[in-house]
Amino acid sequence: QVVLEESGGGLVQAGGSLRLSCATSRSIFSVWNMGWYRQAPGKQREWVAFMTNGGITDYADFVKGRFTLSRDNAKNTVYLQMNSLKPDDTAAYYCNARPGSNWRRYETGYWGQGAQVTVSS
Repeated sequence: QVVLEESGGGLVQAGGSLRLSCATSRSIFSVWNMGWYRQAPGKQREWVAFMTNGGITDYADFVKGRFTLSRDNAKNTVYLQMNSLKPDDTAAYYCNARPGSNWRRYETGYWGQGAQVTVSS
């Protein structure tokens, strides 16, 4: 069983910052790719950012330059640092882990419980 434990999120004013965390087991963390999707009310879920098990990152255009992925190998945790937040970033953010790639196209793999991010204007 794959368990992803998400934390972080919250309410912040536009221009502010938040950090999401996603922790899992070492066996998953060391070989799977991990990242985040988000879903705003009334909208389809969309991928946000991913990091391969080798540390290569991929960001959706709408977060490039504002969001940054990092990892702590000792804690088996991936982080999503979100800066310069905008009201359009308001959504539920879901951690995802998968053995394969193509996160841009397929919403497969395992999911965290979700973390709400709300950005006020």
